[in-house]
Amino acid sequence: MIGIIGAMEKEIAMLRDKICGVQEKKIGVTRFYQGMLWGKEVCLALCGIGKIHAALCAQAMILHFSPDAIINIGVAGALDERLDIADIVIGAYGVQHDVDTTAFGDPLGCIPEINIVELPCDKHLMAAMERAADSQGLRHITAGIATGDQFIHQSEKKQHLHAHFGAAACDMEGAAIAQVCVEMQVPYGAYRAISDTLMGDEKEYMEKAMLAASASQRLLEAFFSQL
Repeated sequence: MIGIIGAMEKEIAMLRDKICGVQEKKIGVTRFYQGMLWGKEVCLALCGIGKIHAALCAQAMILHFSPDAIINIGVAGALDERLDIADIVIGAYGVQHDVDTTAFGDPLGCIPEINIVELPCDKHLMAAMERAADSQGLRHITAGIATGDQFIHQSEKKQHLHAHFGAAACDMEGAAIAQVCVEMQVPYGAYRAISDTLMGDEKEYMEKAMLAASASQRLLEAFFSQL
């Protein structure tokens, strides 16, 4: 079974409507939808916005549904000037840019206890996503995705995240899910469709998020055909 996590209704609604024999279960504030999607057994979750919601969702999914892998989907802001609206960033790793214990000599983003900055994505899932993007003619790059409990809209901050972490997109959930998967030893994959460009802002996001969400669904359907 494949676990699929999205943060917002607009990121999962089109997918939920396509699940055959869907069964809904609520755990805490998270809603899970189990059934068959494009011939594969899935558990789809709407985790809510932010790292804590994302981590709680991933932990509950692993403990209650035992997925073989978890895929984090959705939209995100670009950190790379090459990216345009609805382009795809396939995650090579996730980083939590707002974790800062540099006062104790740690590198920025280092996760206490596990001492990791770059939380790795599964290479097989990554390769399948790359093939899927190619098959759909979706422009894509494979890079890091930076996560923090902030909506990043200042171009200076975006440029800092790109320069420091090598990340090409920023969101508010991905690396929290990655951390849970690393600690629970569940393969993790992630991708983001760009909803706002490097020089974009919250207005661009509001106008373009649904276009990006549609590209996200196209990629996921093609990805399933690669499994």
